[in-house]
Amino acid sequence: MSIDQASWEAAIQHLYEDGFAIIATGPRRHEDWRADVLAVMERAAPDPRGWAGLDDTANERSPEHPAVPFCRPSFRDDPARPLTPADIGERLHEIDRASAENLLLALTGDGCTLRNLERFTESFDELKDMARTILARYGDTFTCHTNVSSVGHVATLDFGGESIGWRPMTYYGEDCGLVVVSDIEVGLFWAFGDI
Repeated sequence: MSIDQASWEAAIQHLYEDGFAIIATGPRRHEDWRADVLAVMERAAPDPRGWAGLDDTANERSPEHPAVPFCRPSFRDDPARPLTPADIGERLHEIDRASAENLLLALTGDGCTLRNLERFTESFDELKDMARTILARYGDTFTCHTNVSSVGHVATLDFGGESIGWRPMTYYGEDCGLVVVSDIEVGLFWAFGDI
């Protein structure tokens, strides 16, 4: 699938316009992609193509805490200590491409569920095409990682199951996300619920 800036930005805008999210892409500069994800979280790595993302949390960050809202959970560690690539690695696990497509759709609203799609007028297949458009930016050989899990599943997320859980990456009461890693870019797709 060929991708251009207009189609990618239109898919991002349409799917996430009513959500509370961060959508950003940065360059892949390190062998350990987790360092590149951290740079995107800290807003230290601009989109290498200049394509627009979203940052509904931009007003929360400061020079002292550039990665806000991404932080160490206060119940485990010192919340003032910045995240490290190891922290990111502890909270993310790899998922398959089909799960990533569904997760991109589940991140469009609260609860990390495909029931969020009820507000759209497009069919499920049309919305899946938008998710595929988003992922197409990263080429044919990328990996997907998330902090979301479903009971009894590791690499495949089951959005029809009873329980979706997540390992916290922020201080929000709900934070679910997807990291896409290609040879040249890392994409961050993160949605938040209430504090």
